[in-house]
Amino acid sequence: MPHDEPDAHFETRAIHVGQAADSATGAVITPIYQTSTYVQEAVGVHKGYEYSRTDNPTRTALQTALASLEEGAWALSYASGLAASQNLTYLLCPGDHVLLSDDAYGGTYRLIAKVVANYGIGFSLVDMTDLDAVRAALRPETRLVWAETPTNPYLKIVDIAGVASVLQGHGARMVVDNTFASPYCQHPLALGADFVLHSTTKYLGGHSDVVGGALIGNDESVYETLKFHQNAAGAVPGPMDCWLTLRGIKTLAVRMERHSANAQAVAEFLLSNPAVERVFYPGLESHAGHEVAARQMPGGYSGMVSFTVKGGYEAAARIVSSTRLFQLAESLGGVESLIEHPGKMTHASVAGTGAEVEDSLVRLSVGIEHIDDLLADLEQALAAVQAPALAGRASRHG
Repeated sequence: MPHDEPDAHFETRAIHVGQAADSATGAVITPIYQTSTYVQEAVGVHKGYEYSRTDNPTRTALQTALASLEEGAWALSYASGLAASQNLTYLLCPGDHVLLSDDAYGGTYRLIAKVVANYGIGFSLVDMTDLDAVRAALRPETRLVWAETPTNPYLKIVDIAGVASVLQGHGARMVVDNTFASPYCQHPLALGADFVLHSTTKYLGGHSDVVGGALIGNDESVYETLKFHQNAAGAVPGPMDCWLTLRGIKTLAVRMERHSANAQAVAEFLLSNPAVERVFYPGLESHAGHEVAARQMPGGYSGMVSFTVKGGYEAAARIVSSTRLFQLAESLGGVESLIEHPGKMTHASVAGTGAEVEDSLVRLSVGIEHIDDLLADLEQALAAVQAPALAGRASRHG
């Protein structure tokens, strides 16, 4: 089967598309083309590469693979997820308006509210799980509708096809941040989105050893504009970063299956724990977006779980400091499990904006360790917040 066979299954394409054996040596793995420039045969005559900010063969391989996995016509990769986000905002002009999910990654909010808004571009927040609210929030000058699904950190589910239907005839483009789901679980372009955005740092890289971002789409005319901006602004990944992301992509399918299975078990465990108030995971039938998620996430519900605890910030802080396997750190999507407090960490930039998160909220990136070990770790950490409460009740009753 050719290495770029479009009808191959996801797992096969993740390993082979854009990654044929090296023509010079026969190397099975795509080489790291660690070069800044390329010899030209004559002035303006070259083999497709002239300077590595513009293009690099390792980056080309990554972009080809990403386009295939997201079922898009093209992909562009960047030095970070926010670099990809910034490149997308270059499509906007003063007077334009962005409609942003009210539960968005803090870095995305910061970019739009603290940087892009300074250039005469307006924005507003909306609950994108409510299609009527989306319709009402649209303005004549709205040019970009920016959705996450599942959202960060409350794991809301946005009906991608529903929002795309609302936008028909309006003139606004829809971008879906697919970082939490990964292309294994969800394909926004097939559901009507115009662009897919990724922090490839997360599930695509999968090993917490690389930072990167990507945009994927189908419109060839806007590709040329974005490609020009990618080169002109220059926030591109190095070849080693591209190679590490390609390596991660090869195991994406098997990792996402384990992430999803472990997260489902963790969510169900948390539901029954007396220290927990609410659990946010789209794989739970009790989740408000479960029906939509079941329809648009055929590959699974991914590995992100959030929950609130009784006792507010003090209890949440004690839990995130008490786990042993779940490491206290920002980011997500690696093979190892992470735990964090969004209000003080990943979403600190939204404090005081009306989009802040609860002090009692804890976010988990559930890794691929053995589920029994993960559950035992959470159980002992949750017990650490129950023990003081029990001791207090005992002392009051003498």
